[in-house]
Amino acid sequence: MSKLILATNNAHKVKEITQILKGKFDEIISLKQANIDVDPEENGSTFLANAQIKAREIAKHTSFPVLADDTGLCVDALDGMPSIYSARYAGVHGDDKANRVKLLKELDGVKNRKAHFETVVVLHYPNGEELYATGQVDGEILFEEDGENGFGYDNIFFCNELNKSFGVASDQEKNSVSHRARAIWNLLEQL
Repeated sequence: MSKLILATNNAHKVKEITQILKGKFDEIISLKQANIDVDPEENGSTFLANAQIKAREIAKHTSFPVLADDTGLCVDALDGMPSIYSARYAGVHGDDKANRVKLLKELDGVKNRKAHFETVVVLHYPNGEELYATGQVDGEILFEEDGENGFGYDNIFFCNELNKSFGVASDQEKNSVSHRARAIWNLLEQL
C-alpha cells in the first residue's frame, strides 16, 4: 500500500502504531511529518465518533488514507469512566500524571478494580470510504504506579494476559495483547 497519515502527534502512539503496521504501508507518518497542523475537537459521545471526527477532519488536508483512533480506559467501579475523557480526566488534556493521580484517588478503598482499555480505529480513504474496528484488553487498576514504560495509564493498569502492568511490559509484549494492536489487527482483516 501507499502512504498512511496517522491522525496524531503523540509520539508514543506513532511509535506503537508504526510497530504494529510495519510492512503494511510504504510509509507511515504523523501529522507533524505531513505538515498538517490541525487539532480537531473530539466532542463525540463515543470512541467511534471521536475517531471519525479526527479521521474526517485530517482527510480534508491530504490525498492519502488517514488512520485515526480514540482510546480510553474504562473502570467498572466508576461506571466505565474515564472512557472518552481519559486523556483529559483531571482537566488538562494530556497530563498523564494528573490523570493517574485522580483515578487512583477515586478508587481509594474500592475493592472492585476491574477495568479495560478500549480502542476504536477508523481508516478514512480519500474517496470517503471508511473502515473501522475495535479492540479491548482486560485487567485491573493497581493501587500504585508500577514501571516506567508506556504512557497514559499504562503503569497503573495490570494486564491479565501478561500478568504484569503495561508499565513494566516491553513494547513487544504490550503490542502482542494491547487494545490498539487488536483494533488494528481487526481492521487489517477487512483490508
